[in-house]
Amino acid sequence: MTAYVALFRGINVGGKHSLPMQDLRDILSSLGCEDVQTYIQSGNAVFSSVVDAQSLSGQIKDAIEKRCGFGPPVLLLTVERFQAIAAANPFPDGEETPKLLHVAFLTAVAPNPDLEALHALKAPSEQFLLCGDAFYLYAPDGIGRSKLAVKIDRHLGVATTARNWRTVTKLLKICKESKWIQ
Repeated sequence: MTAYVALFRGINVGGKHSLPMQDLRDILSSLGCEDVQTYIQSGNAVFSSVVDAQSLSGQIKDAIEKRCGFGPPVLLLTVERFQAIAAANPFPDGEETPKLLHVAFLTAVAPNPDLEALHALKAPSEQFLLCGDAFYLYAPDGIGRSKLAVKIDRHLGVATTARNWRTVTKLLKICKESKWIQ
């Protein structure tokens, strides 16, 4: 069994792509996932499965599409990888205000990121760092005001799904409570 953190992109946002978390838990359970837990309506789940991440991601997307009429992108990370990304946070001061610190989880390592374009968009107060398959953004003036935040995918050249630090730490707590990490 492998323990996963699943990050869904674009569900329950702005009244579109509605997916109640009970339905998501039912879908995951129907696919053989065990110990399924979800966190907030924006699409976060933690569970274990014997199926590899690539196959399971497609199965989840297809099952949601069959049931709800849309197939959201699903990023599956092993709990170990998720924990490593969190541990590598280059902006520990941002942890004091977790809604201002974000991690954009990349679907793949960006082959040719345009970091100059991102620097040009960055507000003077913002800090960011691309580190493999994670893009860390500290936006002390708020993510809603960040011109950089809305252009991350375009300038990295790969799809991402972002979570604020509060969500990251809550998912880690769920993993610890489930005994998947120490």
